[in-house]
Amino acid sequence: MNISKIARETILQEAESIKNLANYVDEDFEQIVKIIYESKGRVIVTGIGKSANISQKIVATLNSTGTPAIFMHAADAIHGDLGIIQDDDIIICISKSGNTPEIKILVPLIKSKKNTLIGMVSTIDSFLGKQADYVLKSTVTKEACPNNLAPTSSTTAQLVIGDALAVCLLEYRGFSTEDFAKIHPGGSLGKKLYMRVSDLYKNNETPKVSVDENVKNVIIEISSKRLGATAVVDDTGALQGIITDGDIRRMLQKYDSFENLTAKEIMSVNPKTAAKDELAINAFQLMENNNITQLIVTHKGKYLGMVHLHDILKEGIV
Repeated sequence: MNISKIARETILQEAESIKNLANYVDEDFEQIVKIIYESKGRVIVTGIGKSANISQKIVATLNSTGTPAIFMHAADAIHGDLGIIQDDDIIICISKSGNTPEIKILVPLIKSKKNTLIGMVSTIDSFLGKQADYVLKSTVTKEACPNNLAPTSSTTAQLVIGDALAVCLLEYRGFSTEDFAKIHPGGSLGKKLYMRVSDLYKNNETPKVSVDENVKNVIIEISSKRLGATAVVDDTGALQGIITDGDIRRMLQKYDSFENLTAKEIMSVNPKTAAKDELAINAFQLMENNNITQLIVTHKGKYLGMVHLHDILKEGIV
């Protein structure tokens, strides 16, 4: 048995099946997108067996991209869960064959409720294909299973059609990254979309010295605030520069005596800054691109505080 060969053949077989799906995107598909977009109800996705598993994933994708959706198991539907369906809901029924016993029982019940029925089916001339108001064609000629039995290519095709539907609806309704962030507040993904610099710098000390501060006090300020740097400001609080641990080391190499030096003489001017409303992930990218570990936060030229690379890493954003 050549395991690598079998794995590659399976992948290529499924890839070919997915590629062919592009040929089945038709007027029905376009009409389905418009109907769901204009609907005042929810999308109820149902199926049996492996198609039920795919249904749950499609529901999750629709919900996460702005289209309210609910999963209804086809077997449970005929034992009471049919009550989930409300008047304005649209039903997507998923089945490869379109002829399973549960589907044949469920479809007439849905039709009697006058809801729009969309069939996602591989066999177009099946019971489901003929009874559905609209059809999403997930046709595959062969399963990747060598016996052409286990749902493999067919369930992958269902998954891809569901993704295509969700992405079309996302684009159609102008679903933005801000919209995405509102319903993905948890985890690193959510933080990338909503966490801002202002959420981080307020938790830190605010190291700063005046332009005329002597070097000894500069070093004390850097050490006591433990951010590896201090901002240099004028009497109005306007940012003038930054002094980092690296600036201190360079000063020691350059000068034999530094007792009379001031902050202004050793600071780095025009430091990298971020506005308080800047996304934390953008602040991270700025630090990474410039090989720095601190970023000064400003508002209208005034120094507000400092965010450290570790602040962002600690949040798990990257």
